[in-house]
Amino acid sequence: MRHPCICVIGGTGFVGRHLLNILSGAGYRTRVPTRHPHRYRDLRLVPGCELVQLEQWDEAGLADLMVGCDAVVNLVGILNEGGGRTFEQSHVGMVESTVRGALAAGVGAYLHMSALNADPAGPSDYLRSKGRGEAVASAAAEQGLAVTVFRPSVIFGPGDGLFNRFASLLRLLPGPFPLACADARFAPVYVGDVAAAMLRTLRDPASRGQIYELCGPRTFALRDILTYTGSRIGRKVRVVALSDRLARLQARLFEKLPGKPFSTDNYLSLQIDSICREDGLGRLGIAATDVDAVVPAYLG
Repeated sequence: MRHPCICVIGGTGFVGRHLLNILSGAGYRTRVPTRHPHRYRDLRLVPGCELVQLEQWDEAGLADLMVGCDAVVNLVGILNEGGGRTFEQSHVGMVESTVRGALAAGVGAYLHMSALNADPAGPSDYLRSKGRGEAVASAAAEQGLAVTVFRPSVIFGPGDGLFNRFASLLRLLPGPFPLACADARFAPVYVGDVAAAMLRTLRDPASRGQIYELCGPRTFALRDILTYTGSRIGRKVRVVALSDRLARLQARLFEKLPGKPFSTDNYLSLQIDSICREDGLGRLGIAATDVDAVVPAYLG
């Protein structure tokens, strides 16, 4: 029996690694492109995963890569520009090349990772570029590509950049913690649930053309995420919520630091709460996982 093949663009990242394991467990073969296969040799241990070196990430190169695949998942995304990568290239140009390549290769389905509040008229470059990328994907649907869009809130799980990052900062910085946008709200969604949602849509043709907002069962203000992290690592946290003026100043200073831990564009994205308006996981028959079920294990 032939096992379906899924091409996972961005499969070497945080969400991608979890998705590869879930797809493998469900009997799918996966094909993961990367410029540097030697950096991700561990992915060859995932049953059915084929790691492919790809130098030309244009329409032609991606089309060749996707020949023989039944679907393509695009997980490419960045939170800040840098290292030669821009929002326009990652969130719009990459989508254009991927959907054109998929159409040329005869791939039937395209799963697109977007973000809550993605909007071409949004407040930040990140959200605007995510919105334009969604528009490109939707246009491809008119050409016969079955498109499914996922809009998650912030994603957590082993290896995440949310609770793990706050834990690292709390261990490094004693005393009161100055926090910008302390009242910004999120509904953190478990990476395993995001991957499970993608698997469900691959199996269900009725999901094609749908948009799924993905959130966890609890809403946290940013200050709550910080104090929750502190409680998990045995650190009592005193949050000092910065005024809007000081938050903007912190963003301008931090975006000049290595790794850009916080930027003006991040600040602008945080002006809108990352909260779902509909229960996408519930629509797919998935019970959202609470942070208490997962986070203590990997922070402890």
